[in-house]
Amino acid sequence: MTITIYNTLTRDKQEFKPIEEGKVRMYVCGPTVYNYIHIGNARPAIVFDTVRRYLEYKGYEVSYVLNFTDVDDKIIKTANELGENVFDVSNRFIDAYMEDVSTLGVKKATYNPRVTDTMEDIIQFIDDLVKKGFAYEADGDVYFKPRAFENYGKLSHQSIDELRSGARIQIGEKKDDPLDFALWKGAKEGEIAWDSPWGKGRPGWHIECSAMAKRYLGETIDIHAGGQDLTFPHHENEIAQSEANNGKTFANYWMHNGYININNEKMSKSLGNFVLTRDLLKQHDPNVIRFFMLSVHYRHPINFSEELLESAKSSLERVRTAYHNLEHRKASSTNLEHDTNEWLAKVDTLKKQFEAEMDDDFNTANAISVLFDLTKEANVYLNSAHTAEAVITVFQDTIKSLLETLGITIESNEALLDEDIERLIEERNQARKERNFARADEIRDLLKAKNIILEDTPQGVRWKRG
Repeated sequence: MTITIYNTLTRDKQEFKPIEEGKVRMYVCGPTVYNYIHIGNARPAIVFDTVRRYLEYKGYEVSYVLNFTDVDDKIIKTANELGENVFDVSNRFIDAYMEDVSTLGVKKATYNPRVTDTMEDIIQFIDDLVKKGFAYEADGDVYFKPRAFENYGKLSHQSIDELRSGARIQIGEKKDDPLDFALWKGAKEGEIAWDSPWGKGRPGWHIECSAMAKRYLGETIDIHAGGQDLTFPHHENEIAQSEANNGKTFANYWMHNGYININNEKMSKSLGNFVLTRDLLKQHDPNVIRFFMLSVHYRHPINFSEELLESAKSSLERVRTAYHNLEHRKASSTNLEHDTNEWLAKVDTLKKQFEAEMDDDFNTANAISVLFDLTKEANVYLNSAHTAEAVITVFQDTIKSLLETLGITIESNEALLDEDIERLIEERNQARKERNFARADEIRDLLKAKNIILEDTPQGVRWKRG
């Protein structure tokens, strides 16, 4: 089945047709590295890593670029407050970002360019725009002229007049029109700066991605992705700069992930309700965090709460338990082919359903529902009078493969805490009282997989670590 992508530019789903057969050029806007990332930053990292993984699962060779903004007003401010130089601050938080997202199962990008390593390309890009009449110099600053670009506003679907009504000229800016935006900022005293045809300074925010995408992926790319908040002005300005300079379509497909709410309130630093990713990773299995993030379609807002995270944990545990139950049954399985073809056909049908959901704009929420159906069928199969090792192996391989396509490992990265064990034992006791033996056995097997040994005694259930 063909992959379709919801394109923010056209506001509809379109069949994915890469520029070069079998290859995908994908650019994702990375962080400005002045602090540790919060879970709002983690969502695009997980979402677009999953898009990449699925494209690779479908046989594409993906060139994946994620940039770092390593010089910026916020970084300079942080460096001054800490009494450090800009490079020490940016390097520390780049390392922290890479550690956090790697723990979340995010694959290393093909390229991770930095602004400070791409300065010659950026300066050349700006110079070309000035020479072509799309930009102008004003006392050491350089501004882009959106009115000179015919289709400005096409990504955010706003007219130039609508955009003009909300634009203002800030104190110290020397631009001709409130809509004009900075490509180059003249150096302020004491700030880090680079030589340029317009004097010492540093790039504006928007120009860096245009220059990096061109350097690493070419003048036209397949997919450009990032958070919904980047649609305007950042991505709108990227389109204007790149297409004005190159005379070609910048990106064929634009993908944007939705916001994260915290306990039904929009996450905001001003509200103080943001959650640092590394703090969350100290408390939860990273696979559970990833599973939670993918349980909602990437374009929709997602609500974060500890209760919802615990629900995701239980859901993932059920999938893992089904996998381990299959493993336990292998020893007593036979090589008989009783109903083998029927069960293999069921697995294949569910695998194709999973792919169909992912083909439909990477609908991980629906794909996870299919994964649940697969584990239910596995449990039904295990209740059969006879089981074949070949069928068990196909069930296991398929569960593991589909989880890995989502970037989730079958084994937990989290050791069970004592209170978690006690909670599961209490749940098992309650399940047995209610004669829900299937759930009781599921919990027993989960604990066994975690190397927790249960002992039934006259005084109740005791446990120890194996």
